Amino acid sequence: MLEGKVVVITGASSGIGRALAIEGLSRGALVVMAARNTSSMEEAVISFDAEKYLIVRTDVSLEKDCQRLIEKTVARFGRIDIFINNAGISMRALFDGLDLEVIDTLMRVNFWGAVYCTKYALPWLLKSKGSLAGVSSIAGYKGLPGRSGYSASKFALQGFLECIRIENLKNGLHVLIACPGFTESNIRKTALAGDGSKQGESPRNETRMMKAEDVARHIFRAVAKRKRTLILTRQGKLTVLLSKLLPGLTDRLVYNHMAKEPGSPVR
Repeated sequence: MLEGKVVVITGASSGIGRALAIEGLSRGALVVMAARNTSSMEEAVISFDAEKYLIVRTDVSLEKDCQRLIEKTVARFGRIDIFINNAGISMRALFDGLDLEVIDTLMRVNFWGAVYCTKYALPWLLKSKGSLAGVSSIAGYKGLPGRSGYSASKFALQGFLECIRIENLKNGLHVLIACPGFTESNIRKTALAGDGSKQGESPRNETRMMKAEDVARHIFRAVAKRKRTLILTRQGKLTVLLSKLLPGLTDRLVYNHMAKEPGSPVR
């Protein structure tokens, strides 16, 4: 399915994005990796043929960087078949003690980054009748206490992608909203505290989480099947289901779960 396809991945320097890039290259895709940390991307693909990939330093919070990403992709490969909006950052703090710049930062990366990239990639995806994917989260279905900015950005991302899907129902565009559960990655290490500083070490035991490589395989399978949504992990699927059937109970379960996290601001 991926052989010869041009796949663009944002946030490709670590975690799910890095795993997507490696998986894509392993399956014969032509991969464009976009992130701010170019050295990490170069290290990830060092064993692959340099003709098969392109690394573009990109800060998705900047519209001009996103436009340049698309221009460089098309100049190199001439088309775009799959675009994966994966870049994202998280946070951990109660809203009442939160510097509002933190939410602004999350929205610029998690939401506006996807908007900018989609704006410039869309004409090429329509031309190829390709796939547009957004890596959201279970937090895009259920608000998580201590993650107000993160949940808000993921709810916004999902609403945006649903609109793009419906607007292009007759144009052959496939839109996937992928929602991993807790995944082993560095997103919690780079999460922002209430004052905007980086959290540092993850508060969770990540060895019990789904591997980023497994998430990448699930996402590419969902793209191949042109699925609308992808919800991962038993806990994630149960949370989404219960939030529809028993929203009050789910609120209490989510509160209690997040309160058990080491150092949680939720008490």
